[in-house]
Amino acid sequence: MRLREPAFPLVPRRRLVGLAFGSMQSARRGTGSDVAGSRPYRSGDDVSTIDWNASARLSAARDTDEFIVRERFADEAPRVVILCDRRPEMALFPREFPWLSKPEAMRAAGETITDSAVASRGYVGYLDLANVANPDEGERTPEPFWRPANSQTQPWRVKESHLVYPNFFAPPDNLTRAITYLTTMRGGLTPGTFLFVLSDFLVPPQSQIWMTALERRWDLVPVVIQDPVWEQTFPGIGAVVVPFADSSGGVSYVRLSRAEAGERKAANERRRAELIQGFREIGVEPVSISTSDRELVFDEFASWAEQRLYNRRRGW
Repeated sequence: MRLREPAFPLVPRRRLVGLAFGSMQSARRGTGSDVAGSRPYRSGDDVSTIDWNASARLSAARDTDEFIVRERFADEAPRVVILCDRRPEMALFPREFPWLSKPEAMRAAGETITDSAVASRGYVGYLDLANVANPDEGERTPEPFWRPANSQTQPWRVKESHLVYPNFFAPPDNLTRAITYLTTMRGGLTPGTFLFVLSDFLVPPQSQIWMTALERRWDLVPVVIQDPVWEQTFPGIGAVVVPFADSSGGVSYVRLSRAEAGERKAANERRRAELIQGFREIGVEPVSISTSDRELVFDEFASWAEQRLYNRRRGW
């Protein structure tokens, strides 16, 4: 077994502004470990912030009593919100099937994100729109299940309760509704909040909703959960009867010709390429998940973090 860190670093696109504790650097001056600069002492400044060596050098040069205060960037607690797409299609497939189990992959991704937030001494929130009590009694507007990122006990609840919630009754436009809900909440999410959106994005939200999130300076991270064979591409089968499962649990059998299989393959690959390119065009780098194996899921998030660090060094 490989030995490695249990969490990937939460690399922000910009400095955060949040609570004055934690390990992430903000643009706000305050108590922290990283020096932001120096300035002359002003009445009321904390004596402990005086840089005595710099003060002594300046006093000797000017032959007067001069005091220099060292300013630091405040250390901030990262805030993370996990938004889960709970459309019925995201319930496919049970773990005993040979295809990707999206509930298991979603759980593995959510647990990895939660553990990483805890390792960064941050707060974790959770949101979905799966709360429909009687979905068979007609269409109704689901109530958001929202747990804000303001409790140190929340990570445990996210892992042990929210991510394992069995219902997948959210409407097709639940991601658009969820992000809209976050924008209308009193207080809302603070700038710099990591918003991890877990979905297969086969039913994409309204395009302008991403710009709405970015305009509020949220750190948007789409987590694309798709089966590597049947959704990212398509196998080269021909004249073979293939079982197709729907969101209600039913299975139908379809015979595809080689040409039809090729058309599905091209369509799926084009759809995925357009999805990824669309995110990159708005400055968002998605995380791609095609397994429920926890180690492999971790590797994808670690690669995402490394890419962000590289982009920041390049000034992107």
